[in-house]
Amino acid sequence: MQRNTDNSSPVSGTGVRETYSRYLGSKLVALSRIFGGQVERRSHGALVFDESDTPYVNCSGYGVFLLGATNPHVVAAVVEQVQRHPLSARLFIEGRVAQAAEALVDIAPPGLSKVYFTCSGAEATETALKLARIHGFRRVVTMTNGYHGRTIGALSVSARPVYQKPFTPLLADVEVVPFDDVEALRAALRDGPPACVILEPIQGEAGVIIPSPGFLDGVQAACTEFGAFLVVDEILTGMGRVGKSWAIEGTSVRPDVLLVGKTLSGGVIPVAAVVATEHAYAPFEKDPFLHQSTFSGAPVTAAAALAAIEALSIYNVVDEAARIGKRLLESFRAAARFAPEGVVREIRGAGLLIGIEFADGGYAGEMVLGLVENGVIVNHSINCPTVIRFTPPAVITDSEITQIERAVERSFASLTPATFQLDNGQV
Repeated sequence: MQRNTDNSSPVSGTGVRETYSRYLGSKLVALSRIFGGQVERRSHGALVFDESDTPYVNCSGYGVFLLGATNPHVVAAVVEQVQRHPLSARLFIEGRVAQAAEALVDIAPPGLSKVYFTCSGAEATETALKLARIHGFRRVVTMTNGYHGRTIGALSVSARPVYQKPFTPLLADVEVVPFDDVEALRAALRDGPPACVILEPIQGEAGVIIPSPGFLDGVQAACTEFGAFLVVDEILTGMGRVGKSWAIEGTSVRPDVLLVGKTLSGGVIPVAAVVATEHAYAPFEKDPFLHQSTFSGAPVTAAAALAAIEALSIYNVVDEAARIGKRLLESFRAAARFAPEGVVREIRGAGLLIGIEFADGGYAGEMVLGLVENGVIVNHSINCPTVIRFTPPAVITDSEITQIERAVERSFASLTPATFQLDNGQV
């Protein structure tokens, strides 16, 4: 196959699909064909464009694009850093990384004062698990259908057997308790050696599962009583996605470690982070060679993170996420009347994290297809194939919001008995 070497003019859709199938995997290409087989070519703000320059409102991206695509503030910072000093020699310290760490601590929940940057959320999970272990917490308690990544350690605490089984044995001494069940957590902590507890304050891949009032406070109380090491995963929910800076805001939760990602990238450069208390981070402070990565804290990723944090106030992200999310949630619930009776089980959300749960995965698949046909793209939920998720940007325009609302109405109205099912990423 002849390579396309003209970077200004991407190969045609057919060429991309053939190359993708040959070198990256045919199954993903087959899945994409169900939804039209489009090839992404460019993106800006709330829109992503295919090779024919057709725009789609992007409620997809697994929550990365809260600031929109190619956000000008983030892009400018990244371009400047790329042109001046993108990667460091690692023998000296580097100023942009220090600035980004300070900025992240400034917006983090109280008590968190140390930062370790990673390239992905899964790496942040691995870092947190290592911190727990070095403090003597070799047992981990996680939550049913929680999702923390797919590296071996992260997969061990992502309680979804269909993904875990092919890679067993995973980490030992991992116990799973039901989400939103304080008594089950208390029993697990009471009946075993000291444990690390890891959870999402709102479960994203489980289908936008919002806990009962008081659950998170109960988690904190249980961890305090039994001396547990608490890791809170706000990779999806943090930095304004749910209409407040952090999903634990307004609760008594004070984690030993907070995981941050997705929005931290500014939608431009992959970057995530661990933000820890002084005590939790102390072993890495004492011996920085205990945990290192070549690209951790690269100047270019730090530039993206710093600009993303600055953009939160520039674009009034928290308030906009709350406002737009409220409008969309009310609109989706009203539009559900257009769906066949019994098809829509529940519509729930917080800020710009909204899930629509269907009676079965077939209807969820049909809904995704209908939305694509109406110019809107979304994600299904990895751990719950009956739920599709909307994670639009906070910088979306009124006309783009209206397009989402109309697409949802039309897609509800066009639902028919299921012809295929999204289940575990397969058709």
